[in-house]
Amino acid sequence: MGKINVDFAQCTGCRMCEIWCSLKKEGVVNPKKSRIRVTLIGLPEIPVPVTCQQCNSAPCARVCVSNAIERNETTGVLIVDKSLCTGCGDCVEACPFGAIFIHPVENIAVKCDLCGGEPECVKHCVRGFLICDCEAPKVEKPTINSTSNQKRVKFAQKISVKYKGEKKNP
Repeated sequence: MGKINVDFAQCTGCRMCEIWCSLKKEGVVNPKKSRIRVTLIGLPEIPVPVTCQQCNSAPCARVCVSNAIERNETTGVLIVDKSLCTGCGDCVEACPFGAIFIHPVENIAVKCDLCGGEPECVKHCVRGFLICDCEAPKVEKPTINSTSNQKRVKFAQKISVKYKGEKKNP
């Protein structure tokens, strides 16, 4: 399961992500139909792109009474089934990130589905501040024993270099 990460400190708020998302998903340039939204927070205002974080606990899916939001078994991405969505907005209220919206015309929930693993917003982020870990390689965490062993080996190497050539006193 992936998600889109944002370098918030660098985002300029150009909104190209919104434009390309709406163009890909809706065939029109209309940020209100985009699955990623740039919001301005604080004073001075700081642009913050908001998109689905593909939560493990998925509060949006838990509150959906029509079971319209489900995790794709292959990709792990949360998907809204348009045919089941009633547009009640419970998922919008449940999302801790504010990343689900009610479509302005169709009156159904819309959210980022990572464009099948190749998000348009990431492709067209001119400065590269949006990053998708959609196909990030799975790295196994080292076990306590292997980490401990690695530390022992490094320590032994450091000590052997330090004392190499020195004679021990009897």
